[in-house]
Amino acid sequence: MNNYMERSTVLVEALPYIQKWYGKTIVIKYGGNAMISEELRSAVISDIILLHLVGVRVVMVHGGGPEIGHMLEKVGKQSRFVDGLRYTDEETMDIVQQVLCGKVNKHLVSIINNLGGKAIGLCGLDGALFQAKKLDEKYGLVGKIVKVAPQVVNDALSCGYIPVISTVALGIDNDTAYNINADTAAAELAISLGAEKLILLTDVRGVLRDPKDDSTLIRQIRLEEVPSLLSSGVIGGGMIPKIQCCVNALEHGVHRTHILDGRIPHSILTEMLSHQGIGTMLWE
Repeated sequence: MNNYMERSTVLVEALPYIQKWYGKTIVIKYGGNAMISEELRSAVISDIILLHLVGVRVVMVHGGGPEIGHMLEKVGKQSRFVDGLRYTDEETMDIVQQVLCGKVNKHLVSIINNLGGKAIGLCGLDGALFQAKKLDEKYGLVGKIVKVAPQVVNDALSCGYIPVISTVALGIDNDTAYNINADTAAAELAISLGAEKLILLTDVRGVLRDPKDDSTLIRQIRLEEVPSLLSSGVIGGGMIPKIQCCVNALEHGVHRTHILDGRIPHSILTEMLSHQGIGTMLWE
């Protein structure tokens, strides 16, 4: 009997959140361990399908760093990173495009469709969705997004699809495609879509006061608190660019941003449809 009561309590608790998010757009950046582990991948995709079925306009933006690294290994090419970004020469860019826009994107689309969702795969070249210029010569063909044309994503959403988007951009300063950081692309897309939420899945609990102690999770951060957390070093290392993406999104109209632990099964549903919440939320 208790089991039935628990289940009904969960569903009742979810109802006001379903009503709150119905018809709203959320952008989820999917990467890290949640992409590598089959169990976690299934949990993430189940969450996205459920949200879609209850009327949330869900957009998935994905990376694919490990798959790119694996493919480079297979062709005997060494991965090289500069300031945490993959150095991308022309040969690497060809592989990035093949892996992200091809293998990874279509694999995610097929999983969603096989689990009863309705997904369509897009990349930043489609409909000139992401338009970019070279970020800096030292990174090679890594781009900085200068314009987002979200019409193709809005059209997909209007037709009832879950858009699954890989982060390769159209070069507008050169006749080339550019490799784009997936967190940055997700933030820029969330802004252009007027999204209610931006969710970044990562491999840590969220922002921690002590990086070695998960119990020091900071559950909420106001925008005005970010500078002091940066200067004190609480926000450091790989968390800095993620926080910068969140700040950029908030300053340009996205209402809430979340950094969630993609290693926890169903972390998206826990955040979206329960009182409990999970990870770190940034807000104004």
